[in-house]
Amino acid sequence: MEQENRKFNIGLTAAIVVIALLAGAVAYLFKTVKERDKSLEDMTQIFELEKQEMESEYSGFAVQYDELQVHLSNDSLIHQLEKEKMRTQQLLEELRQTKATNTAEITRLKKELATVRAVLKSYVSQIDSLDRVNKQLAQENTQVKQQVTKVTQEVEKLTVEKQIAEEKVALASQLDAVAITLTAGNKRGKAELKVKNVTHFLLDFTIARNITVQTGEKTVYMRLAKPDGEVLVSADSGKFPYENTSLDFTAKKVIEYTGEQQQVTIFWNVDQYLPAGTYTAYIFAEGVMIGQQSLELK
Repeated sequence: MEQENRKFNIGLTAAIVVIALLAGAVAYLFKTVKERDKSLEDMTQIFELEKQEMESEYSGFAVQYDELQVHLSNDSLIHQLEKEKMRTQQLLEELRQTKATNTAEITRLKKELATVRAVLKSYVSQIDSLDRVNKQLAQENTQVKQQVTKVTQEVEKLTVEKQIAEEKVALASQLDAVAITLTAGNKRGKAELKVKNVTHFLLDFTIARNITVQTGEKTVYMRLAKPDGEVLVSADSGKFPYENTSLDFTAKKVIEYTGEQQQVTIFWNVDQYLPAGTYTAYIFAEGVMIGQQSLELK
């Protein structure tokens, strides 16, 4: 009986040990499963955060492509940027449809993201380079325009100065009539102011000294205008060239000019009716009017 009790106790003890071991094993297994589940949950959260960051980066790249296109005028480059933007948007859509736990697909899209980042960086660098070149060209264009403007202004200034100089030379090299007197005379050869008694006119003047004028034979013309402006002419009158036309002259005289002061008298006989009023004599030589004088007749 004692031996049976001992066997029973030994069996009971063994059963208790086995139960205890089983309980421990179950507890350890439960703990392990729980820790694994928690680890999987943590990993899922990490994958989800990583996916969100990738989505944000893809979206940012798409926006950057839009911003880059705004400042461009190169159609070819704009087309390339649009193409890369569409590719970025397509990858973004693929990422949104991919579960965070799909590590293989996430890894692929992460590699694609790195490629997109590198391509965008290259375009940014290229556009910055073009922008610098454009600014340099714009600056050079501005400088060239300023230089052209400056040269144009200098040429215009020189042209004006040349014109003024030529006008001065022309004025300096033309004859000049001074001390001009216009006299109406009667048949007795005396000065007359009553128009009905006038038989002739005398125009006296001095050709001033001018060593810049070419010496030689010169023809001096008198245009004697009546009060109404009509020029008096006779059988001995004619025309002389003036600018782009020709003018009537009343009388003329040929002189031999030496460059020194010279007295000149032009005579004209009246052969027609003369009204009362102011008569004006205009003196021309070598296509230029060199003086004038008036006389009032009653």
